[in-house]
Amino acid sequence: MTLNTLSIAEARDLLRRREISARDLTMSCLAAIDTSDELGAFVHRTPDIALDQARAADARLAAGEAPAMCGIPVGIKDLFCTRGVASQAASNILGGFRPEYESTVTARLFEAGAVMLGKLNMDEFAMGSSNETSCYGPAVNPWKVDDRRLTPGGSSGGSAAAVAADLCLAATGTDTGGSIRQPAAFTGIVGLKPTYGRVSRWGIVAFASSLDQAGPMTKTVRDAAIFLQAIAGEDAKDATSAALPVPDFEAALTGDIRGRRIGIPREYRMDGMPAEIERLWSEGAAMLRDAGAEIVDISLPHTKYALPAYYVIAPAEASSNLARYDGVRYGHRATLGPGEGIVEMYERTRAEGFGPEVRRRIMIGTYVLSAGFYDAYYNRARKVRALIRRDFETAFAEGIDAILTPATPSAAFELGAQASADPVAMYLNDVFTVTVNLAGLPGIAVPVGLDAQGLPLGLQLIGRPWDEAGLLAHAHVLEKAAGFVAKPARWW
Repeated sequence: MTLNTLSIAEARDLLRRREISARDLTMSCLAAIDTSDELGAFVHRTPDIALDQARAADARLAAGEAPAMCGIPVGIKDLFCTRGVASQAASNILGGFRPEYESTVTARLFEAGAVMLGKLNMDEFAMGSSNETSCYGPAVNPWKVDDRRLTPGGSSGGSAAAVAADLCLAATGTDTGGSIRQPAAFTGIVGLKPTYGRVSRWGIVAFASSLDQAGPMTKTVRDAAIFLQAIAGEDAKDATSAALPVPDFEAALTGDIRGRRIGIPREYRMDGMPAEIERLWSEGAAMLRDAGAEIVDISLPHTKYALPAYYVIAPAEASSNLARYDGVRYGHRATLGPGEGIVEMYERTRAEGFGPEVRRRIMIGTYVLSAGFYDAYYNRARKVRALIRRDFETAFAEGIDAILTPATPSAAFELGAQASADPVAMYLNDVFTVTVNLAGLPGIAVPVGLDAQGLPLGLQLIGRPWDEAGLLAHAHVLEKAAGFVAKPARWW
């Protein structure tokens, strides 16, 4: 048995029975990472920290003090601040930045005994759907067709690639418009975006503060439940975190969803949807029906406005959040010529430090927030957002327990294939996911099949606010019914 291929649940049970050690498990992952350069998943490796944490985990296990994540090796998306370890958000403007503090999510993982293997690749400042905007270069999907290098999705592409390739047992991701769920679907893993406020955002480099949410990227639904348990809960450092009790998410995985009502939104049947996606969606609904759920057609009438509303709101918030990167206190600072002053330093630092996609979104955001266009764009987008949220509230008020949709409009595409002069082609990858962020709901991507090329395809389940337990229960049933066990053939 190769230890790095274990799930969290499998490793937890073996560790508690003392059949394996946290050190051996960590060494297995570190060895896999050392032979994975072609994937570009890990951008900062921390083997010394990992081995120190593994030794501490083994001591806790020996003493019988073993939380579920104790001794579990994980990867951390580069968006999370980790004390003393490079935390660049995959951007040149944060080159050399090593925080003096720990994000709440990573602090809670370490308190639970998790082991950090290193930092993972991503789109710059989480802005992208293919991991091609990273200053490190793209992460590469471990799934391959012929000799084509495929995207692992974005922005959490490094996290998805690392979990799918068994470089770690799980990874942190963040989701602003689908950045956990889309890469999970592209790589055949599970990706969970919790309700906005379920997980603290403190210490996560901000993209769009009203949309960002951290969550787990794992090999199974059970692993997602275990991981979420470790990181969820109120945080005094984050005023948007919810003062709600955290249920036992793993205990919710009973396998019984009889009598539950699953909504199928008619607006998600879009023109040009690939037949494979349509077929998979129908098969997923049939799987849930066979498990005793009732399948109900529903309407979410404002869905068609979600993508344009998102691409007004998210850049507007980004333009505000990224104003702090000026070269004065930390990160990259431009070299000035004779006679140049602070204005030139600001301008050149930001021009050199930000990549093209980030600059594009800052400019869009600044434009829609400007005095002459605030009402025409930003205020109108906020009103559309309220209508989208109301659509979901109506569906849930009518007795719907969860909503089933496709996770992505296609399987993973070739790197460079959508890097065109028209950014809208890339933005359309978020068509099924952005509504969840706009409404602040929990959503999960579950792998359910392969396309004609042998690439993974996923379905998305959307849950009631704060009902991650119910969402995970439905996802667990779907996962078991689909029986997806395919793994990418090793080529790296």
